[in-house]
Amino acid sequence: MVSPRRTALVTGATGYIGSHVVTRLLATGWRVRVLTRDASGLGGQPWAGDVDVVEGDAQDADVLARAADGVDVAWFLIHSMTGTFEYATRDRTIATRFGQACRAAGVARIVYLGGLYPDGESLSPHLESRREVGHILMESGVPTAVLQAGIVVGAGSVSYELLRTATERLPVVLGPDWLDHRVQPISIDDALHYLVAVADLPADVNREFDIGGADALPYRELIRVYADVAGLRPRPILTVPVLLPRTTALWAGILAPVPTSLASSLVASLMYDMVCREHDLDDLVAPPPGGPASFREAVVAARS
Repeated sequence: MVSPRRTALVTGATGYIGSHVVTRLLATGWRVRVLTRDASGLGGQPWAGDVDVVEGDAQDADVLARAADGVDVAWFLIHSMTGTFEYATRDRTIATRFGQACRAAGVARIVYLGGLYPDGESLSPHLESRREVGHILMESGVPTAVLQAGIVVGAGSVSYELLRTATERLPVVLGPDWLDHRVQPISIDDALHYLVAVADLPADVNREFDIGGADALPYRELIRVYADVAGLRPRPILTVPVLLPRTTALWAGILAPVPTSLASSLVASLMYDMVCREHDLDDLVAPPPGGPASFREAVVAARS
């Protein structure tokens, strides 16, 4: 007997991660529904004709109810920080109503991608918001898998593009001493492996999972490796005692075409080590085929 196709709901489908999740789900046999504020924005997506579309504001409870109806697993991939510094309030509201809609519709699981963060420290507004959204979803009454990642390495990922652009355009990188903090990047393929695989977690699993690649490296080493892969001359990296995150974000915004609110939020998160504290998910869904990619392997793939 052939199993019926399952229905996935993907929010944030026009974003970098969301668009790739839709592609992966379709390739593995899912029926996919996307929720978008403006359906005309899907025109450039190669999968636009292969998905069901619900158009409307993700803060609208009626819109969310329509989107969640008949869904088996829902991916919450909305991050509102691209247009305003008030993203935390908006994401808090959307996450609460999204969880309520999924519970009312009988959705079996929610999947959310948040950020890696250290224990016992006061977090940046960006990381605190990501953590809060994950907790809201886990408390919704719907089993939720909160995946926590650092830099996702792939062409089009905002954090990767900031790293790439800064390394390529700056002959000398000037930064604060938190360039020595470590981060554990993950390739887009490995991130997608986990994001799709957790749909099949047992129903009693409702928790956070850290995901990352093979390497935990200082930010300065990410710059060195990228320059080497790209065939660039080594980039001298100079550190200064104090460089305010907002100031850093301003030059990051000049280097890459992203809103200052987004650049500021991402740069502020560099003040912490962002490494995996556990690898429990590998015991439940198995690691990516061939094992997690190294940062160098991920950069090579992103540039190919």
